[in-house]
Amino acid sequence: MLTKTHRPKYLNLLKIRLPVTGVASILHRISGILLFLSIPFLIYALSLSLRSPESFAQVYAFFDNLFVRVFALILLYSLTHHFFAGIRFLLLDLDIGVNLRMARASALSVILAGLIIFVVIVMRILL
Repeated sequence: MLTKTHRPKYLNLLKIRLPVTGVASILHRISGILLFLSIPFLIYALSLSLRSPESFAQVYAFFDNLFVRVFALILLYSLTHHFFAGIRFLLLDLDIGVNLRMARASALSVILAGLIIFVVIVMRILL
């Protein structure tokens, strides 16, 4: 017996509209992976910068590169988003905010809070 399925044959990820809860969840996973993978590099940079004034100058010069600064900004946003999303998921584990309206509001607030704190930190660094 043949049944016609309406499943997509080609899944175009650029055309899928995720709900805000899905966006917050995926950003949480991506930020966690980025933060985890950056740990060895950041520990090495810290240990190198603490060895001597010359090695500190070497690390400082390395962070003077535009690509490294952009990567550091991405890591900073990852840290702020991952922090707020982690609190959201801990509250969801305690059955706080699990209804649809509250879940959407908390996901949107996580994204906005991560962006706002990121901008505040960047502005404090630049000024």
